[in-house]
Amino acid sequence: MVDNKARESLIADTLVEAFKPLMEADPHGFRTKFRKMAADPFAFYRGSACLFYADMRETEDRWADDNTSRVWIHGDLHAENFGTYMSATGHLTFDINDFDEAYLGHFSWDLRRFTTSLALMCWQKALPEEAVRSLARTYLSSYLDQVDHYDDVGQDDFALHLGNTSGTIHGVLLAARASRRTDLLDSMTYVEDHERHFQNNPKTRQLDKAEHDMVAAAFEQYLGTIPEGKKSGREVFYNVKDIVGSTGFGIGSAGLPAYNVLIEGYNEALENDIIISMKQGNVAAPSRIVTDERVRSYFEHDGHRTVISQRALQVHTDEFLGYTTVDGVGFVVDELSPYKADLRWDMLTEPNEIEPVLVDLGRATAKVHCASDEDSDQDLVAFQTERAITQVIKGRREEFIEDLIEFSLDYAGKVRSDHSLFV
Repeated sequence: MVDNKARESLIADTLVEAFKPLMEADPHGFRTKFRKMAADPFAFYRGSACLFYADMRETEDRWADDNTSRVWIHGDLHAENFGTYMSATGHLTFDINDFDEAYLGHFSWDLRRFTTSLALMCWQKALPEEAVRSLARTYLSSYLDQVDHYDDVGQDDFALHLGNTSGTIHGVLLAARASRRTDLLDSMTYVEDHERHFQNNPKTRQLDKAEHDMVAAAFEQYLGTIPEGKKSGREVFYNVKDIVGSTGFGIGSAGLPAYNVLIEGYNEALENDIIISMKQGNVAAPSRIVTDERVRSYFEHDGHRTVISQRALQVHTDEFLGYTTVDGVGFVVDELSPYKADLRWDMLTEPNEIEPVLVDLGRATAKVHCASDEDSDQDLVAFQTERAITQVIKGRREEFIEDLIEFSLDYAGKVRSDHSLFV
């Protein structure tokens, strides 16, 4: 009981330290967030990356050396952070998504966080431990194979797309391909007097003139952060038509102020209007335990950090990705795209259905660690990540895989206990 009380206090103190300013700004949003986290251990795990990193601070990592401890990482890699996006080259791509927690840190932190989420998900599907071990091995082996590939032949333009996928992931891409911009516009806007406006609904907030003008100015500032090669040269493209405050993000983004901006788009046809999301950047969970001042001081604000990190982790990022400030606070700016579809696990029930998906997820994870977008201008990681990883694991591949499998099973048990204490 004493241990439980101490753990309860650690959970509460960690959540308060991470979220106190946002909790004070939006108490209702955080009551909703915490009730969603109470639903099951996986939901709790998704919403408590800060607790994971509090534990990583105390966890010995024998795979971290001077290089492998400071690579670009996703920061919150779990089974539900994968899906589709439309790349700047026009290809529907399946990849890791949601870079709010991206930072520099141990490459193994991403792998530990993912395999733990896999163990939690398999537990909820009542799969036996033997199956969990086998599935985690599949993911880790696929990851290492792809890292070895990069180390052997150099970085190629690998991506998961319609032409090289099958099964579940191909189905997600096809679902995204069938989406239509007009459906998204119809769900969020209306047309009156031949012009489109945002709807009034519980997830939007009308702005007074002062706030509207402030956000409009922030949008103009954002345009300067789009790489020249991705910026549209069409005269009408970025004309602002309407702006509203926005709510309704997922478990990880509760309480973060946000705005939606409606712009003209490719031409003056109403069907080509585009919705841009501006969301306040949050403090990355790994940054709470990474003490390197050069890393910390590299970023202007958390909006800047999120965008620089995403460009370092994702090949051919969305053409709208950029950042700005609103009232001195950093925001991430991106398209609210109709072509985003998330990987869903509810219909995957048997190990033989899950295994081929994990092969692709392992490759995708290796790609974000080892490849950068051509517009990435960061110089924090000046070495080849794939070479650093292969050198630290050389001759110890099986030891590495077993270490991470044991960690994930043990930590998944801790998460289930933490969830009970949290509730």
